[in-house]
Amino acid sequence: MSRSTRRSCSATSSKPSKSASPPACRRTISARGGARQGESGLAWSFLGAALASTTLPFGVVNAPGQRYHPAIIGQAIATLAQMFPGRLWAALGSGEASNERVTGDVWPRKEVRDQRLVECVTIIRRLLHGEEVSHEGLVHVNRARLWTLPEIVPDLVGPRPRPVTPHGRTA
Repeated sequence: MSRSTRRSCSATSSKPSKSASPPACRRTISARGGARQGESGLAWSFLGAALASTTLPFGVVNAPGQRYHPAIIGQAIATLAQMFPGRLWAALGSGEASNERVTGDVWPRKEVRDQRLVECVTIIRRLLHGEEVSHEGLVHVNRARLWTLPEIVPDLVGPRPRPVTPHGRTA
């Protein structure tokens, strides 16, 4: 048996079974016997539905650079901002291991993640303003350009990365 086995419970029983069932009932059983969350819905899909069915402004929190490439995040932001002018904002951060490590890449130190965030935000901003972007650094971009641009570029918010002292504390 693999490290974890995907199982789901039936609508009439709380016992795990291998039969198909509604997504709300699915769970992952680890080799140690405990249940843990197996997955969650993609925020961008829910965000599009929420913007389409209301007149409220919405925002999304994202950590570009490891799990999501900044060119793809730029495209997602531009698409929704073009469809729903003035109603979208995005908070961009450096990520957390529990969400980002699923790519299998090494989880970088905080100062590396902060530098990657600065690179990603710069790339996304340039894309949202219609520039063709190439970049070599902690992330790589080769002649990316967005053809669907928003009339109103949404606010991008996030933390101000701070340098780390030799003792591991932020300055």
